[in-house]
Amino acid sequence: MKPAFKPEAIVIGASAGAIEALGRILPVLPAGYPLPMLIVVHVPADMKNTLAELFAPKCKIEVKEAEDKEEVRPGVAYFAPPNYHLLVESDGTLSLSSDEPELFSRPSIDVLFESAADAYGAGLVGVVLTGANSDGAKGLLAIGAAGGLALAQEPQSAEVGTMPEAALKACPDARAMTVNDIATLLAQLPHNPPV
Repeated sequence: MKPAFKPEAIVIGASAGAIEALGRILPVLPAGYPLPMLIVVHVPADMKNTLAELFAPKCKIEVKEAEDKEEVRPGVAYFAPPNYHLLVESDGTLSLSSDEPELFSRPSIDVLFESAADAYGAGLVGVVLTGANSDGAKGLLAIGAAGGLALAQEPQSAEVGTMPEAALKACPDARAMTVNDIATLLAQLPHNPPV
């Protein structure tokens, strides 16, 4: 029998349409939420990242831009800074990398998801939201292979369905859900882990 799923962390990747999708997820999370959340949104390299500033006032959990060597804390949503890959190290710290872009993206969803799958294994939840390329597909597959929970936005409900569609194709075990259902699942996750 498969052991009960015990969530330890959440990773989310989004691109075109990200603000609207995340705006329906992050504010739903309750104060005292016990899981850390690591988020990659494709932002142009030359643009100041205002995502943390945008979401912080709307959320009950802490929202910030990730910093190099920072320790991952429960109940905090970390956004990858523009032009840096965000990775999770095995000791539970974050690292920022200026390695080559993957699929024309830095930060890359795949880079975050794959490093988090190594760090958290079966305790990881991965979510691929709206977007216009296939970034996140390889990473979601790595999360599924590590025994984690793989979720993707229903492509037809996404502003741009290409990215979740690619993720669902790459990772057959992934569950397709609407953003509102993802928000509900994540909010309840620590107390009601899905079977």
